[in-house]
Amino acid sequence: MIKTEHILFDLDGTITKSDFGITRSVQKALEYFGIVEEDNSKLIKFVGPPLRESFIKYYNFNDDMYVKALKIFKEYYSVKGIFESELYDGIEHMLSKLFLKGSRLYIATSKPEDEAVRVLKHFNLYKYFDFVGGSDGDYNTSRSTKAAVISYVLDYIKGNFPEDTIKEKTVMVGDRMHDIEGAESNGLFSVGVLYGYGSLEELKAAGADRICNDIDSLSEFLLKNISDV
Repeated sequence: MIKTEHILFDLDGTITKSDFGITRSVQKALEYFGIVEEDNSKLIKFVGPPLRESFIKYYNFNDDMYVKALKIFKEYYSVKGIFESELYDGIEHMLSKLFLKGSRLYIATSKPEDEAVRVLKHFNLYKYFDFVGGSDGDYNTSRSTKAAVISYVLDYIKGNFPEDTIKEKTVMVGDRMHDIEGAESNGLFSVGVLYGYGSLEELKAAGADRICNDIDSLSEFLLKNISDV
């Protein structure tokens, strides 16, 4: 049976409801290229995956266009957009309970690591996490995929808890297929959540080992499977 001694959490769509700040930043970037998307909901697909992947997939950007788009995105996001978010109801209560029960908590996000730390500190959640793992840049870097970020966090865990069975005590929680596929590529049990930005069909297709409808069911699953530590 899987144990939840070590829990990796995605950030956007799992800890924070961050679509407005991200989609508004994407709007700014698209406007530079003469692309007007007035309906923010059409850009929610940008929440979660690496930005470069989304600009290329949905708007056929080449790398030069992406570099410029990223600059415009960051001009807004780093000042305003990063804080145009909120915590999902019940998230802090769940993290606190897991922390007090002895689980080790981590962040594994495609967001640049320094931005993830800023968000967690803004919401006073940083204190719950042993380690915050994010991307190390925005293009062609060693942690530009979710699988690479998860591997990076696992390296930290293995360095501090050198056990042969560490993967049997570690789970990845996220709302998009990148979280699930990244967990699978690293040999981890994956938990998909439906209160974020992914659909049931997306999480099933990605191969989620467990799917939770809401934070209450997620909390129940994680708490009942904590190892005796």
